[in-house]
Amino acid sequence: MTSSLPEQWWNQLTLPVISAPMFLISGPELVKECCLNGVIGSFPAPNARPIEVLDQWMGDINDTLFAAKDKEPGSKIAPWAMNMVVHRTYSRLEEELELVKKHQPPIVITSLGSPKHVVDVVHTYGGLVFSDVSSVDFAKKAAESGVDGLILVAAGAGGHAGDINSFAFVDSVRTFWDGIILLAGSISTGHSILAAQAAGADLAYMGTRFIVAKESRANDEYREMLVDSDHDDIILTDAFSGVNCNLLKPSIRKEGLDPEKLSKKEKVDFDSMSKSSESKAWRDIWSAGHGVGAIKKIDTAAGIIKQLEKEYQESLNKLTGQAEKLKGIISK
Repeated sequence: MTSSLPEQWWNQLTLPVISAPMFLISGPELVKECCLNGVIGSFPAPNARPIEVLDQWMGDINDTLFAAKDKEPGSKIAPWAMNMVVHRTYSRLEEELELVKKHQPPIVITSLGSPKHVVDVVHTYGGLVFSDVSSVDFAKKAAESGVDGLILVAAGAGGHAGDINSFAFVDSVRTFWDGIILLAGSISTGHSILAAQAAGADLAYMGTRFIVAKESRANDEYREMLVDSDHDDIILTDAFSGVNCNLLKPSIRKEGLDPEKLSKKEKVDFDSMSKSSESKAWRDIWSAGHGVGAIKKIDTAAGIIKQLEKEYQESLNKLTGQAEKLKGIISK
């Protein structure tokens, strides 16, 4: 299968990046600001509750971006994406699919289950489906379902992370997949974005970097903890959802728990995200990826994107110069 982003979408991007959907953190404010600055913005559907709120969010995002395009036809305004949980325990799946049909998000991201049903719906209106996967076996299953892109959640990613090195993951998947690859895991700078592309990915999938954005729904204490933390402050644990997740040790300690003495949560139930007790756990115990050490300040989404652009261009210029020198050496 060969697949790619539509050419007109590439032309709307200032960077090959998706601001990843983050539970309780990503909302329409962050999505719109990212898209208006040329980065694909996204949010998880479970963040919008009840279902009427999700309907409002999707309509608001479409209205804002359509209006911006009409006002400034030549500006770079990226498409947006919604993330759906497709696990069998998630009870709101069918209601969310009806809203996908209504609002037609350009990209739908699926998590934690087979994307086949979502693919059938989204492809009817010309949208794309990306499936996040944390292993090569899951990547093969998602590829067989007809998705357009694979999000490779590698070791070091914030939230529910994989355990494969990012370079090895891309190389393995490229042996059977020539569609879109998005790489997630420890990408916090423009330098890392370019490295992801050099490794064979089409887009970088960045979550932790955008938590500190002023438009995110994180509170100030969370943002400040991210700025003060590095990779040594991250722990991979299955204590809170039953699935391995990278979390900030300081946030666990502030809740009176010892990060080194956590017990596995035995039941995996992703519908529990709608319950106040589960949401409270995620509100008070915070996620981050290994790339947290590169985050040095709180900023707007526009400011973060501008910094990423600067770093990306610096690395591109450096590599171009190195390539020219190498050509000169080889030609002698």
